Amino acid sequence: MKKIALALFAVAVCTLPVIAQSYDIVIKAGHVIDPKNNIDAVMDVAIKDGKVAQLAANIDGSQAKQVVDAKGLYVVPGIIDLHAHVFFGTQPDHYLSDGLVAVVPDGFTFRVGVTTVVDAGGAGWKSFPTFKKNIIDNSQTRVLSLLNIVGEGMRGGAYEQNINDMDPKMAAFVAKANKDIVVGFKVAHYQGAEWQPVDRAVEAGKLANMPVMVDFGGNTPPLSIEELFMKHLRPGDIYTHTYTLLEGNVRETVVDTATNKVKSFIWDAIKKGIVFDVGYGGASFNFTQAIPALKQGFFPKTISTDLHTGSMNTSMKNQLDVMSKFLLMGMPLNEVIKASTWAPAQVIRHEELGHLSVGAVADVAILDLRQGNFGFYDKTGYKVQGKQKFECEMTIRAGRVVYDLNGIANPIYVK
Repeated sequence: MKKIALALFAVAVCTLPVIAQSYDIVIKAGHVIDPKNNIDAVMDVAIKDGKVAQLAANIDGSQAKQVVDAKGLYVVPGIIDLHAHVFFGTQPDHYLSDGLVAVVPDGFTFRVGVTTVVDAGGAGWKSFPTFKKNIIDNSQTRVLSLLNIVGEGMRGGAYEQNINDMDPKMAAFVAKANKDIVVGFKVAHYQGAEWQPVDRAVEAGKLANMPVMVDFGGNTPPLSIEELFMKHLRPGDIYTHTYTLLEGNVRETVVDTATNKVKSFIWDAIKKGIVFDVGYGGASFNFTQAIPALKQGFFPKTISTDLHTGSMNTSMKNQLDVMSKFLLMGMPLNEVIKASTWAPAQVIRHEELGHLSVGAVADVAILDLRQGNFGFYDKTGYKVQGKQKFECEMTIRAGRVVYDLNGIANPIYVK
């Protein structure tokens, strides 16, 4: 009788339903910085079905398919690069619009914690279908677009000087038809003294209810940025390449080069709601502008790269290198993270991104703030020494590990 009972018990145990693991990933013991939710503490983060499922002091890792040991590391929302150029193509004469100077996004995003990249004007309304088909629809990185007011997009040379190809109605039409992808408009590289390029981009912004990013300046003498901010742009519009000093007197600076003081109207522009973006680029950042500006409390709203082949192999490098520079110049750590996550999400009006709220898409960057001796320089060779530098240990995109520098996931691959 006893043997029969044991046999029946064994059968019952074998036929019990298997209890599914509660989470796909649990990130353990990382220092979470989530500016939207004012979180700045060591916590665990659980992910399930591509969403953030829980944040707590201690989450049972045995309930997860993968456990990530983030002790000593920073866990932040997936980074958003507000200004990059990823409309890569095979046309040698197309510059940043289906051309060879732009880069394929997945090769240069995940390895630096970037999960969302905004292409800043590579495509215009005429070339947007090609951009969507070839790049946006075939990238693991979330790729969004600031649509160029020039219909041909950022093809360089005479194309970007053609005011007749700056059609606000067609730009707005394409933007509204693709409002999940297009987040605003871009005007750039115009070299004349006319205001029409800016005004037509702003008109498109009004028609589509979207912001405008301005890469401004090219005329000698330079047009007034005070007039730009106070008479042409709206609250929420974006001024990129904030901390640059260009040769040839073609763009007005934000810091007076004679007094080293931030110009007084800059504070008025901030009050108005103008967004100041870094847009580092190959030639669009100078320490001689940025250092005095930050010392006087003029921090950027958003930190971005202006990523392309002409910037990534010079002083810019990548998003984390630019963030490291601003940390070095005195911008608080949580503000550096905010300017790279929640702030750009707000600027492009995609507030579902840039944070780790329960239920949010699980885009996560796990960063090491390495200690050592590091050299940071700008386009002029101006060099500063730093003791800290960001490095990406892991990137999670929509709940899936897409980059793991040192194999900190256990198991590394889910079978």
